[in-house]
Amino acid sequence: MKIIDILKGDHKPFTSFELVPPLKGSDINKLYNSIEPLMEFNPPFINMTAHRDEIEYRRTPDGTFQQITVTKRPGTVAIAAAIMKRFDVEVVPHVICGGATKNDIENLLLDLNFLGIQNVMALRGDAIPGEKYFTPTPGGHPHSSCLVEQIAAMNNGKYLDDTLKDVVSTDFCVGVAGYPEKHCEAANLDMDIEFLKKKVECGADYIVTQMFFDNEKYFSFVERCRAAGITVPIIPGIKPISTHKHIELLPKAFSIDIPQELMRELVKCKTSEAIYRLGIEWATLQCKELLESGAKAVHFYTMGKADNIREIIRKAF
Repeated sequence: MKIIDILKGDHKPFTSFELVPPLKGSDINKLYNSIEPLMEFNPPFINMTAHRDEIEYRRTPDGTFQQITVTKRPGTVAIAAAIMKRFDVEVVPHVICGGATKNDIENLLLDLNFLGIQNVMALRGDAIPGEKYFTPTPGGHPHSSCLVEQIAAMNNGKYLDDTLKDVVSTDFCVGVAGYPEKHCEAANLDMDIEFLKKKVECGADYIVTQMFFDNEKYFSFVERCRAAGITVPIIPGIKPISTHKHIELLPKAFSIDIPQELMRELVKCKTSEAIYRLGIEWATLQCKELLESGAKAVHFYTMGKADNIREIIRKAF
């Protein structure tokens, strides 16, 4: 079932989840074990992140360094198939521009289509570790709007090779990312919303936001999107702070703010357990307010951890 149809359905507010694939060489049961505890909430869909290959320089026996391309996680198709085999849930694979040519993306989408997957999340992806800015792969896309355009073209039966005859159209529902506090590379929030509007005009069906800790940022973002003419559903994304490291890492990695009210409470925490409990309490309050304000869904960034997410859902939903 398509995510847009789920969002338009008449039902109680629901939860969805985003997980990171296990590292290459890990047991598939590690992935299953991260999903199993969340299935009690009957999520209609689970997002699975995708990761580009990385470049590493490794010392050789003669003392020089050799450039090595490293694939750190299994492929999107294999992960999606494994989840579908084990669980009765829609899988939403992330399709990214980074590290892929248009042909690579077309082949990936065809494989997903053959699996019967109807939903994808179209993202630009991050820069290569060590690079300050994103550089598109030669023959690839510089922006996620271009990726959405390619998916929409395939949905209309238009492939890269325009000499093909009797092609079968794909039928993907496309999600894209929105940034309540703006993307780190955008000049300002208004311009970022214009870029988001372009993704919708190219064919995006719904939006999932980056994590945020201040609900007012989300409410303002939705209001500005509507004023700009963006009418598709906007799902709020939530991640509870659970470790001391998150206090420094999350703002830097995702260009988001931690509200002063939350920071005042965090600095009072003397133990890791106290931070963990505060993260649950704050995210629970966020969810309750979002639901009271009419949110039809809340998307949780789990990072493979389920216990705190489960507690939040039980308290808020």
